[in-house]
Amino acid sequence: MAAAAFAVAAIVNPGQAAAAPPAGACGPVDPASPAVTELPWAQRTLDAGRVREHGTGAGVVVAVIDSGVDADHPQLRAPGTVLRGQDFFLVGDLPGSFDCVSHGTAVASIIAARPADGVGFAGLAPDATILPVRVSDRDVAADGDGQAIDPEVLARGIWYAADQGADVINLSVAGGLDNRFVRDAIRHARAEDVVVVAAVGNAQQGTAPGPVTYPAGYDGVLGAGAVDMAGTRLPSSQIGPQVDLVAPGGGVLAAARAGGHQYRDGTSFAAPFVSATAALVRSAYPELSADEVAARILATATPAPGGRDSAAYGAGLVNPYRALTDGLVDAAPASVPRVDRPVPDAAHLRLAEWWEGTTSASRLVAVLTAAAAVLGVVAAVVVVRGRRAHWHPRRAVLPPVEPPRDDLPDELFLVPPPPAER
Repeated sequence: MAAAAFAVAAIVNPGQAAAAPPAGACGPVDPASPAVTELPWAQRTLDAGRVREHGTGAGVVVAVIDSGVDADHPQLRAPGTVLRGQDFFLVGDLPGSFDCVSHGTAVASIIAARPADGVGFAGLAPDATILPVRVSDRDVAADGDGQAIDPEVLARGIWYAADQGADVINLSVAGGLDNRFVRDAIRHARAEDVVVVAAVGNAQQGTAPGPVTYPAGYDGVLGAGAVDMAGTRLPSSQIGPQVDLVAPGGGVLAAARAGGHQYRDGTSFAAPFVSATAALVRSAYPELSADEVAARILATATPAPGGRDSAAYGAGLVNPYRALTDGLVDAAPASVPRVDRPVPDAAHLRLAEWWEGTTSASRLVAVLTAAAAVLGVVAAVVVVRGRRAHWHPRRAVLPPVEPPRDDLPDELFLVPPPPAER
């Protein structure tokens, strides 16, 4: 009970939590951020509370290959939430469980942050385990571009995650380079039956499809685009064949290093919603292969404005509830039975035509009769009045013309008129 009380106090007062990166690993770092207590829009949209009634991702390991993960954050510090991991960015045998810039911490929290009293934010798969793999020390700059990541370092991180038994790999990185080392690492991860999810990138200009981005563009990788709370694609979310589906990515709440929360934008933060959904499915259906998990996620996506399989929205908006609960079959859709229309009876058709003709003729006779009656009444009135007037025209008597007045009428006076005019 005392430990739980301390955890809640640390979330409400994030300054009490302190990240502990190895000495010299980080330069100047930002302090803890304020805690946000409201339920974020992304969790409301994906109905995270209802999803947790059907699955929490227990027993699934999700590798976050990023800037590291702050294992000291109050919603990530529970035992078994964040493993030691590995740092491939700095020289030496360093863990991946620290973060200098909050990017990886934000991604990991969207996946597996534990719920806490008084805080609306929590991960979509809160019982999943995070394997932090540190391959960079970067965050997204104001223009949406991140510092370059060494592709060989990224490839080493992917190999490591696959060999360490990760069930899902989240890659919130994107670039235009098709690198053979990264391509081979992705192939290795798929051979190890790992679900690989990658952001599609944040460099879109206009609405025309742009160049393919990687690693989202590799075969078997689920490419995640980003939408805002209205379900509309973020203008920066890239368009192209690498987009398999979309997820919340505009103004989404996530944990920050050292404590508290920050609002984030971009496909980097849409990808972990897809990775969390993969963790939920892998936990609920352990018999499914990685390809079958991906197929289930795509099949249960909510249709998006771009239509099914569009270059901007892919299969639609990720739907973790349906991914967990829908009953799917792999059989081909059943054919619709042919409808046999009965042959009409000739005698019945002739009778119907006779009735239709008779009814039409009756309507015409009734209309003509009514018109004749009205004309007769009008003629009778005219004759009677003409006889009374001896057929002389009647002239209307015009009212007498009043002489014009120079003064205004009495009703326009706002005060009583002068005595002379009373």
